[in-house]
Amino acid sequence: MAKDAARTDAMAPAWTRLRRRADFQRAQRGRRAQTECFAVQARARGETEVGAAGPRVGFTVTRKIGGAVERNRIRRRLKAALAAANAIAPAPDCDYVLVARRPALTRRFVALVTELERAFAQLGRAKPAATDRDPRA
Repeated sequence: MAKDAARTDAMAPAWTRLRRRADFQRAQRGRRAQTECFAVQARARGETEVGAAGPRVGFTVTRKIGGAVERNRIRRRLKAALAAANAIAPAPDCDYVLVARRPALTRRFVALVTELERAFAQLGRAKPAATDRDPRA
């Protein structure tokens, strides 16, 4: 079991979290991809911007969606879907913000991962299709 966990961590990109409001606002002015469960906003960082190396991701779940318990559950589901999505190849100098919508709370996890991969493909950040891809059905 420890081998599987180590293998999964090695395959996943090293995401860093967005924490500052200014970073979220900059990402808002970038490219967007819309799905039923969330919107993905992406913006390339400039050379002059200070930040961690590698891709950064932030999550926005507003109070319109529900109470704190529901918002935190959606955030946890989106984090897990991002970790489970194998077909995402984030640009190392980009910031991504996932803006959640209400259906993300009840969507099947497999469908949530598929939507996330589709959104990143719309942004042009998907890995080339692999022939030995495992089905998630």
